[in-house]
Formats: sequence, structure tokens, C-alpha cells
Amino acid sequence: MTGSGAYALLAVPFFAAVAAVAVAAGIVAARRARARARARRAASGRRIALVTGLVAGAALLVMTIVFDNVIVTLRIVAYDPALISGAKIGAIPVEDLAYSIAAIVLLPSLWVLFDRPTRPSQEEEPTR
Repeated sequence: MTGSGAYALLAVPFFAAVAAVAVAAGIVAARRARARARARRAASGRRIALVTGLVAGAALLVMTIVFDNVIVTLRIVAYDPALISGAKIGAIPVEDLAYSIAAIVLLPSLWVLFDRPTRPSQEEEPTR
């Protein structure tokens, strides 16, 4: 692979897989939300999960930017200037964030897919 943006092209298959998993997780989450709505369950758990995911994702991006800048500045890792897109954050090309962004989307998606919803207890069941 040669040319400008070659490193970014390496991330495309990973992003395609992440997108497929995220779409599947979205479908599963929507179905579960409809089922919970019928059981009149509160949506506070979803809000907490969303906020937690956003905070963790922001922390991951910040740490990736800081530590990747350190290892590139110390010349532990080097990027061929001919293969990057040219956009940089400090010393690192923006392509370096691709795997962190994929992890931010993939991990919660897998969590949704592998989560086993609990059955509502007798107290939570709607009265008929």
C-alpha cells in the first residue's frame, strides 16, 4: 500500500466490522427498549450507560493522544510521512486514533449484544 492516506486505508476493514457490530447492537437495544417500555421500566439505566460510555471514550481518546504523542516524540514509533493523510494532532497523525475510536464504539456494542436481560421480578410486572 503506497500513497497518501495508506495508514487510514488500513483501518477501513476494522471500521466496517465495527459498524456491522454497532448496527446489530442498535437493533438488539431497540428491541429490548420496546420490551421494557411494555413492562414500564425506567430508562435511567440507559442514561447512566450512555454517560459512562462517553466519559470513558473521552478519557481513552485523551490518553491515546497524550501517550502516542510521547512515543512519537521520543522516536519509539515513527510514521512514514508519505503514508499519512497529513492531518496531525501534535506529533501523531489522526489515523493513529482510528483504533481508539473503533474500541469506543465496539466495546459498548459487544456489551449490548452479550448482555442477558433479566426477567422482571414479580414486583416489576405490570398489573393486569
